[in-house]
Amino acid sequence: MLMNDEYQSINCDDYQSLELTCQHNYILKLELRDGEKLEGKANKLKFTKGIDYLIIDQAGNDFSLSLDHILSFTHPKIGTVVVSLSD
Repeated sequence: MLMNDEYQSINCDDYQSLELTCQHNYILKLELRDGEKLEGKANKLKFTKGIDYLIIDQAGNDFSLSLDHILSFTHPKIGTVVVSLSD
């Protein structure tokens, strides 16, 4: 999502997969739609001002990622999930 773009929800299955990663505090490898790659512990999902966020912990610092910025996430127990945007 670019600064001028409107938030797009992700599909329900991908959202549920992210909920699972948060429940287990999995360390995820994430690829964002802008090509950035990062790794962090999935803490929780948060809905604020009409946007869903994944809160990850990187070395004790929390970061909020808009779900529509995430291209894919990976963990050995769930494999790689390519995030689809809802229509």
